[in-house]
Amino acid sequence: MFSSLFQFFASAFKQPDIRKKLLITALVLFFFRLSAHIPAAGIDTTLLKNLFVSSPILSLLDVFSGGTLVNFSVMALGLGPYISASIIVQLLQVVIPKLEELSKEGEYGQEQIDRYTRYLTLPLASFQAFAMYLLLKNQGVITGLNPLNLTALIITMVAGSVFAVWLGDLITEYGVSNGVSFLIFAGIIARLPVVVSQSLTTIEVQDFLKTVTFLAVLLLVIGLIVFMNEAIRKIPINYSRRSRAIGTTFSYLPLRLNQANVIPIIFAVSVVMMPSLLSQFLVNAADPRLKALGHFFISDFSPRSFWYNFVYFALVVGFTFFYTAVIFNPEKIAENLQKSGGFIPGIRPGSQTVSYLNDILGKITLAGAIFLGLVAIMPSLIQGFFGISNLAIGGTGVLIIVSVVLEVMRSLESQLVMKKYDRFFEGS
Repeated sequence: MFSSLFQFFASAFKQPDIRKKLLITALVLFFFRLSAHIPAAGIDTTLLKNLFVSSPILSLLDVFSGGTLVNFSVMALGLGPYISASIIVQLLQVVIPKLEELSKEGEYGQEQIDRYTRYLTLPLASFQAFAMYLLLKNQGVITGLNPLNLTALIITMVAGSVFAVWLGDLITEYGVSNGVSFLIFAGIIARLPVVVSQSLTTIEVQDFLKTVTFLAVLLLVIGLIVFMNEAIRKIPINYSRRSRAIGTTFSYLPLRLNQANVIPIIFAVSVVMMPSLLSQFLVNAADPRLKALGHFFISDFSPRSFWYNFVYFALVVGFTFFYTAVIFNPEKIAENLQKSGGFIPGIRPGSQTVSYLNDILGKITLAGAIFLGLVAIMPSLIQGFFGISNLAIGGTGVLIIVSVVLEVMRSLESQLVMKKYDRFFEGS
């Protein structure tokens, strides 16, 4: 397997244009990781790392920042504000007709939506920078700053977030993959060796069998993630005689089992982490009711508690159905099929096709939603079953790594296939 994988990347690297994309991606990644090690002023990095070790919520936030938050570098916010802005804009497309119309206007509409997303990123980054300052000040990691220094810190963090988005755009335009997901992937991989080595030093001899079992389960989970990402339901499509006359006879409509990918987990994280973050402020409140609520969040809504994982799982399942409904429109698919002379065998065009697609989509979305929910709460399940207190990487991190690797390989493979076709036509 590894030899075939090496041969695949070796053959891709031999192509000049693909090699150029790989080198540009590596160069952008170098600057991204270099910026992640430039610390912001006034931070006790030792206390900060201890805080992240003891807080699964902050560790999860660090995943979506691309691994820059744990060092509280000038890019501490990373891609978080942009991801939040993208989610908000996608949700607004459902309720704002103008945004919905733009989403249907092809490349021009997408450019306008991207522009609105970037405009929204700036205030979100400012708010998140100030909230992070208050949180770290409350934990004693950062000293109180005067208004001028606080403004400078917020501007620095906002600029770092914008810089991270720009680097992601460079990879998307000139590199080999989606830039945002690739930078998150790179942040997870960059910190993985250190966390793995720390985990290995805590393993005792009597835990050897338990560790081997855990690694076997981890390999099984990775295999399931690959299967779920690649699995599709093929709906056969036949065409009328008129369409056959122009060369179209038969095809199929591919419905991915996991249409939403990792997006529902990101949605759910942004909601479920709020009580845990608010608890850091509520426990110090003067009002006894607010203080009691803060202690409730700390004790009964911690990341390893039943209610936290139950709500997390339910949110992931709910957001999976919601996001799938946003990105996949059965009515539009049925309309396009009818215009092109296509139909599903045994199903009448029009409303029956819409009902059939909704039924199929509901079944496969349920399977994908349950799987994503289990992946999201996998760290708590593993910690409870195996008694491992410090996981090197959670289910969300594994899902991101596998998804990005598969995306890069599909992109490179499609470019290699295009090269073969170009040589074929040149030879003929």
